[in-house]
Amino acid sequence: MTKPLSSSAQKVQDALNAQGYTFTVIEHAESTRTAQEAADRAGCQLGQIVKSLIFRGKTSGKGILVLTSGVNRVNEKRIGEYAGEEILRADPDFVRATTGFAIGGVPPLCHIQPMETYLDEDFFQYKTIWAAAGTPNAIFELTTDALVTMTGGQVVSIK
Repeated sequence: MTKPLSSSAQKVQDALNAQGYTFTVIEHAESTRTAQEAADRAGCQLGQIVKSLIFRGKTSGKGILVLTSGVNRVNEKRIGEYAGEEILRADPDFVRATTGFAIGGVPPLCHIQPMETYLDEDFFQYKTIWAAAGTPNAIFELTTDALVTMTGGQVVSIK
């Protein structure tokens, strides 16, 4: 018998199901908070991990979601150019208020507020990728095409 998902992970599973996806949220006993930990748990390459990074527009204050490959560092100046304003790293309170989730478990979907979203073009080199699912130890496997569809994100060069 499988253990029921925590409420945050179940919220992500419910959102996936509601959108017609058959992806399964897996909650681990060990942490998936960092990209390396998530890759270790998923048994995949670091590049297959979707890091969900939240930024805040310096002028507008709007939330900006950047979904980047686990091996890449975000070029914040480039993202600011896409967003049309300088961006700042969001603090934990802003992340929770915008997404409904804590840093380390922010999924790519079912946020409290819709956000401008940018996806790393490097995901297309992988058959499947893994994203956070609401807690620092929950992840789910998906395809890059599904990630683009579920987020409505713009595919760009992140680095």
